[in-house]
Amino acid sequence: MQEQELKEKVGKNIKFFRFRRQMSQADLAEKAQISITSLSDIERGNNFPQAKTLCSLALALGIEVCSLFKGENTSDEQNTLLEFSEDFSRHINMAMETVCKQYITKKSNQTAG
Repeated sequence: MQEQELKEKVGKNIKFFRFRRQMSQADLAEKAQISITSLSDIERGNNFPQAKTLCSLALALGIEVCSLFKGENTSDEQNTLLEFSEDFSRHINMAMETVCKQYITKKSNQTAG
């Protein structure tokens, strides 16, 4: 899979989960603490989010980070999702959880300080 394809698939999945939760771009951007412009660029496949942004988006959407890569669409027609083995999915989730914990700890320390 090419880099652009990955950007587009992740962007479509973010949009899918945002719609599923009936959130506007403004709602999700605020909850994930990113700009609406950044979210729009990600959803359109123009930019790929950094790890901390992936964590923030997943947290704001109430899903695991791995879901942004594989998702939960049910129809073949809507299926814009990547298929990963369960083992690979676990590795992605573990790596992203580590990044999220570091990010949350850093944010907590900045807020407390």
